[in-house]
Parts: sequence; structure tokens; C-alpha cells
Amino acid sequence: MLYREAGQFKTTYAADMAVFPLVQDRLGIVVVLLIAGVVIPMFGGSFLIEAVMIPFMIFSLAAIGLNLLTGYTGLLSLGTGAFMGVGAYACYKLTTYFPNVNILIWIFTAGFFSAAVGVLFGLPSLRIKGFYLAVATLAAQFFLSWLFLRQPWFYNYNTSGAIEAPTRTFFNIPVTGATSTGVTRYYVVFGFVVLLTWIASNLVHGRIGRSWMAVRDMDLAAELMGIRLLPTKLLAFAISSFYCGVAGALMVFIWYGSAEPLVFDVDLSFFILFMIIIGGLGSLVGSFMGAALIFILPIVLRYIPPHFGLPILPKTVDHLQYMIIGALIVLFLIIEPAGLARLWQIGKQKLRVWPFPY
Repeated sequence: MLYREAGQFKTTYAADMAVFPLVQDRLGIVVVLLIAGVVIPMFGGSFLIEAVMIPFMIFSLAAIGLNLLTGYTGLLSLGTGAFMGVGAYACYKLTTYFPNVNILIWIFTAGFFSAAVGVLFGLPSLRIKGFYLAVATLAAQFFLSWLFLRQPWFYNYNTSGAIEAPTRTFFNIPVTGATSTGVTRYYVVFGFVVLLTWIASNLVHGRIGRSWMAVRDMDLAAELMGIRLLPTKLLAFAISSFYCGVAGALMVFIWYGSAEPLVFDVDLSFFILFMIIIGGLGSLVGSFMGAALIFILPIVLRYIPPHFGLPILPKTVDHLQYMIIGALIVLFLIIEPAGLARLWQIGKQKLRVWPFPY
């Protein structure tokens, strides 16, 4: 392994229950934050910041939300795209009615609207699960997509049927709209991702996370232990939908700048689901890994081979992407359901940098 736990003793319950109990883990997080928060904005080009890092972090946030529901609680959902759409449209309506309120507040508040919708469609989870619950959430996906498309009130009766991000400022610095810079928008997304990842990490390492995992492993045994199934499952739906709603608002207002209802169709739901399957169910780090692989893979296929004299047509890139993703999904579901996160842990255990055995 890269470092050892031996010699790092815990003297308090707080130290033993810490999210990052090892010194090396804490140092690693600091290094990652410094690279993401200082090095990339200072030395990264506009393409890296606006076309790679911003969408990567947004999809990672959505994957974390779905992972809290599917990976930690064991409730399969195919309505992630719709819940992201609820957050986007809620943020759009809020900033339309209250234009003087800071847009960052509305992006965060939009998550609560998505959480309320998620709880509504999560009510059947007490009676049904597995395939039937997936079908119920898929019905939510189709219903909300139809609502966004057919009800002009959601997009303020715009003839184009699209919602557009107006120019909004934070301390007189444009964070949305055409005048905002890529670095500013990057820091907005980075701040939301760091905050919500920290909250999710504390949730899964605490009492709520243990309740979720007990329900995931065997809901009947969890109920016999005193865990109330309906509140626990609805809380998972609410928090998961909250994360997806914030990610949807960030997608429209920070990344796209405008969006049509078709952006939040069922393809997006499967897109996020594939991320957590490949990255690793029940792993926050796996959510980032899955988002990085699935989103950055077509970029690599499109731009790296031409540097070696191997130009690839766009249609070929799409076919290769689907082939690779499909093969990885089948491979991980059969061999390693924990995904890339588990392979990363195995790699650390087999890689020894210390000069002496232990």
C-alpha cells in the first residue's frame, strides 16, 4: 500500500470515527484541493476549464447524488435526469421572480424543490423495490420530461421553448450570462462540489449512512433492528434528488447557459447511472472516477489519436465510446461490482513504496 496505518493510534471516539482518520489521507485531500483550486485555474487553458473540468465536476455531483440512493441505500432510480431538470427549472423560475437575490442562493435552493419532487416519487419505495421501483422512477422521468416540454409556464412562454441563464453577479462579478469568465464559473462549481461532497462524506460515515447501508444489505433485518424504513428511504430520495437538483441548476446556469427540455431526458439518467456502476456503487470517490471516465473518454478519443496520425471520425468516436462503456459495465457487474474505486483500493494494497516488509 502507499502508506501504513500502523503507528497511528486513536485515543478518542471522535478520532476513530473521523472521515479521514489517517494523516496521509488528510494530506492527500489538501493536495487534491490545491491542484483543483489553484493550479488548474491558474495554468489551465479555457478548454480545460470550461469544456472539461466544469462539466466533469457537475456530473460528479449528480453521480454522488445517485450513489447515495442506489449505492448506499440500494434503491435503483432511473429518474436522475428529471430531478436535475426540476432543479434547473426551479432555479430559472426563482431568478425570474426574484432577480435581485443572489443566483448562488437560488442554485442551492433549487435543490430543495428537487428534493420535494424526489420524496413524492419515492413514496412507493416502501412497498416496491428492485425492478418495480426502477419502473416507477422511470415513469417519473417520462412525466417530468413531458411537463417541461408541454407546459409553457416552465420556460416563461418563450417561443423557443428553452430556458436561458440571465446575467447575475456576485460582489459585482458576473457568475452567469455571457459576460462571466470561465475561471469565475469554475470556482462557483468547485465551491458547490467541495461543500456538498464534504456533507455527503459526513452523512455516509454517520448514523444516517449506517441506516442507509443496513437497508441496502437487508431491509427486513434493518427494520427488526429498529430502523424505520419509510423515513430512511424517503430521506435517501430527498438528499439524492437535492444533489441532482443542484447539479441540474449548475448545468444550465454555469455550463450550458441555456437548455431545452430534451437535455434532461432519459439518456441523461442512464448516463449518470453508468457513471456510478463503472466508478463503484457505494463510493464517493467512485462517483468522481466514473464521471471522469465516461465524460472524458470521448474527449480523449477525439483529440489524442490525431496527434499520433490516427484521425477518428465523430461517428466512430461515438461507436467506440458506447462499445467501451458497455464492455466496462458488463465487466464490472460480473467481476467487480465495486467498480473502479475497488480496483484503486486493490492497487494501493499491492503497491509498496516502503523499503521494508510488514
